[in-house]
Amino acid sequence: MIRDILVLQKRELERRKSEPFIERDVVQRLKDMMSNDLVKVITGPRRAGKSFLGMNLLFSVGNFGYVNFDDEKLIDVQNYDAIIAAINSIYTNPKFILFDEIQNLPKWELFVNRLQRQGYNLVITGSNSKLLSSELSPHLTGRHISVTIFPFSFSEFLRLDKKELTSQEMKEKLFNYVKYGGYPEPLIKKIDHKEYLSTLFNSIIYKDIVKRFKIRLIPAVENLAFFLLSNTGEEFSYNTLSRITKCKSVHTVEKYLNYLEESFIFFRIHRISSLIHEQLSSNKKIYCTDSGFIQFVGKQSGTDIEKLIENAVAVKLKKDELNGGPNVYYWKHPLKQEVDFVLKSGTEIIRIIQVCYNLKDIKKLEQKERSLIKAGKELSCNNLLMITDDYEGEKEVEWFRIKKKIMYLPLWKYLTQE
Repeated sequence: MIRDILVLQKRELERRKSEPFIERDVVQRLKDMMSNDLVKVITGPRRAGKSFLGMNLLFSVGNFGYVNFDDEKLIDVQNYDAIIAAINSIYTNPKFILFDEIQNLPKWELFVNRLQRQGYNLVITGSNSKLLSSELSPHLTGRHISVTIFPFSFSEFLRLDKKELTSQEMKEKLFNYVKYGGYPEPLIKKIDHKEYLSTLFNSIIYKDIVKRFKIRLIPAVENLAFFLLSNTGEEFSYNTLSRITKCKSVHTVEKYLNYLEESFIFFRIHRISSLIHEQLSSNKKIYCTDSGFIQFVGKQSGTDIEKLIENAVAVKLKKDELNGGPNVYYWKHPLKQEVDFVLKSGTEIIRIIQVCYNLKDIKKLEQKERSLIKAGKELSCNNLLMITDDYEGEKEVEWFRIKKKIMYLPLWKYLTQE
């Protein structure tokens, strides 16, 4: 039975060789690691392109084995050696193996650990962020490299054109990226976004969360997910979420939110504080890994464009953080002044970022500039950035005798920076 399943999967693998591949931002980093025996771990949301990235890495090395564990018949297998025997038979004893959606296989981390010690060069993918922490790290400390991909970044989105674009062309494509998001399949195959994203969202909720964690209060998870989609970029407390979902236990709500985050639909950003307990106990902000979900799946239609833009910036920052970049926070003063993003590397604040897309709203612009100056003084940081529609430049701004230089950068240019 196992051999028959893998034969059919090999046919699918052969078909995918002819599909167009858009080079991902992390591909060179992974290519550089293909010659060593570290386990290459690719995590991220379902349908974001993890499998295709892994396949294209291994197409270049020649012969490799492939197993997709998103098949209920495989996850019931008790004898894991039978899987390896089938791979060796079908692919003629490959040294490279790609395991797809491996989190579905019970005790997979022990299996991977054993194969790595036996000399196999492994690439594994998974749609659950715990691959990076509690399940993988204790067994492969120092013997794996992890990368996280989200749906297409703006740079990857622009590569769909397969040609050099002018600055004006990039600006024109920005709105579509912010509105439709970056999921590869509807962009490449011209599938209807609303239908595709609605089906995908429901699949993640029911397959990766409800079924995986045996949740009985299904309406509570649904209410929580839809509320978060309609309130991206907003602060929340667990007590508020408990009332909305009608869960009696705050701990249950927090657990459900953890599941949503582990499945890469949402991510939280903490308020920065010098006191760890205050940072952990204060309200968080929530963002979605793809703005298409906000626009086409959320129950509030006509989402504010500036909210979508703020979400796009948050996604870039979070992906950078997951791939070894600075940690992302937000800042809020007791007098309600607020800054969208604070980047911290070790103990040092390295950048403070505001999003103010519409500079014609003078009152709002001045509020955001003042908050930047206040945060810069309080956090001892002079690297202040305002992300704008199209204005680029630098100017000195003064408020209550505090003078700070603020850099202004268009969103399209910021999103295409390395």
